[in-house]
Amino acid sequence: MNILVFNCGSSSLKYRVITMPTAEEVAGGEAQRVGPPTAKPSVILHHEGATRETHEVPMANHASAFEQVMRLLERESRMVPDAVGHRVVHGGDRFSQPARVTDAVLADLDSFSSIAPLHNPPAIALMKACWERYPDLPQVAVFDTAFHATIPDYARTYPLPRQLREDFGFRKYGFHGTSHQFVTEEAAAFLKIPLARFNAVSCHLGSGGASLCAVVNGRSVDNTMGYSPLQGLVMSTRCGDLDPAVTMQLLASADGDGARVDKLLNSRSGVLGLYGRSADVRDVVAETSSDSAWESRMDRTLQVYLWRIRKYLGAYLLVTGRPHCLIFTDTIGEKLPYVRWAVTAGLEPLGVVLDARKNAAAPPLPVDLATPGSPVRILAIATNEEIAIARSSYALLAGAERLPS
Repeated sequence: MNILVFNCGSSSLKYRVITMPTAEEVAGGEAQRVGPPTAKPSVILHHEGATRETHEVPMANHASAFEQVMRLLERESRMVPDAVGHRVVHGGDRFSQPARVTDAVLADLDSFSSIAPLHNPPAIALMKACWERYPDLPQVAVFDTAFHATIPDYARTYPLPRQLREDFGFRKYGFHGTSHQFVTEEAAAFLKIPLARFNAVSCHLGSGGASLCAVVNGRSVDNTMGYSPLQGLVMSTRCGDLDPAVTMQLLASADGDGARVDKLLNSRSGVLGLYGRSADVRDVVAETSSDSAWESRMDRTLQVYLWRIRKYLGAYLLVTGRPHCLIFTDTIGEKLPYVRWAVTAGLEPLGVVLDARKNAAAPPLPVDLATPGSPVRILAIATNEEIAIARSSYALLAGAERLPS
């Protein structure tokens, strides 16, 4: 069975054609820099076997990215899928397991769109577009919130009146669960530690969204994101943690226009808001300027971005009780040695000791970047949400409980 997996990020669209149950990848790629302006043009990095292609194409949104991707895949009939699996960011309190996509499921997902405005709407639009192109193919939704269903009540409860919490579903859901779960399982296997007693801090640092997850005994116990993906770290266009009073003042200044404030916090803040020239922290790291004003803005952007990560990392190192390892994953975590170095610098008293030379060499993944004597191992692991989604989709469609790795 060929499963076409789509993974809608806030500024990317990853895709894979995966043959199940062997989990063999037939083709795949990633549409990068979708949406907000960046210093470099949007591109699709496509591969089929050993063949690598780069296509520079304009992609103002995920719908246009989907059209461009399908043009590449439909060049060969063997790429036509038997089923489609989707990463869905927010499953609310209704979905803690993968679900077959139906009109009712789409209606439920749409009701969560206001709390995942950068992710659920494009994912829903993508599902509808798939139906138009492949009306007879089954589709499966796999939810980012599912892995965080184990967050304990005291960690997921907001200090608001009970009736409000119940009426509106206010609670911490947590996100990036598909990635956090995948790299946690990979890290446990890499270190040969049983998952049921494996503790880690997973750092999913993407070019769009980012979050940290505290893992105890193989289960999520906290995530930096909350009721929506807006909470937590500084992201490409999202502000992350913010004093609620700031939001109230913004609403007042916008005459109560919630949509306007929502767009500001989700699409015009974060790295883009701090830096101005780009929404991608890679551009900030790579920038060189003789203009002292721009240099100051670059430095401030990196300081704010890194401070937020380090603050949460310190807390999660304690929450997990000196974990077996610290995991770096996704675009920034996997490919930007500077960020790994800056995030772990000075954490030796907490058992985190990075081998700077090994880190700078950027060896093939997975890799342990800690010094031999570091109590906490530091792993860089390539996330593969697409394989995880394909496995979950196949399991649901085949009615199987377990699949081959």
